[in-house]
Amino acid sequence: MFALGGVDEMLFGSSLTVYGVLFLPVCLLIALWVRPGDLLSAPVVVPIAFAVGLLPVTGGADGLGTRLMGLVAALATQAAWLYAGTLVAAMTVLVRGVRRATARRRDAGRGPRPAGRAS
Repeated sequence: MFALGGVDEMLFGSSLTVYGVLFLPVCLLIALWVRPGDLLSAPVVVPIAFAVGLLPVTGGADGLGTRLMGLVAALATQAAWLYAGTLVAAMTVLVRGVRRATARRRDAGRGPRPAGRAS
């Protein structure tokens, strides 16, 4: 997200709307690429990635205070993108978790496989 924030700053003049639109597919990719054992971490990482990616977009060349105020203002005004991305990641993780649990139940219901006969 930090790299996408930099691209947004260079190509689109720090457009928060473009940043938000780019954020949604990243949320989906995060939720799809996370290891099955770490599924619950995807919805937690998404808001952190959103905030880190806003750093280049919010500007604030006058100093740290200006940059922090820009970050807080951007987080407040762009909360809809943040919630939407978190929802995308959470729903994707939920679907993956349900599929994983269903596959486990199906495999457990089959029982042990019979051993092959030796000739």
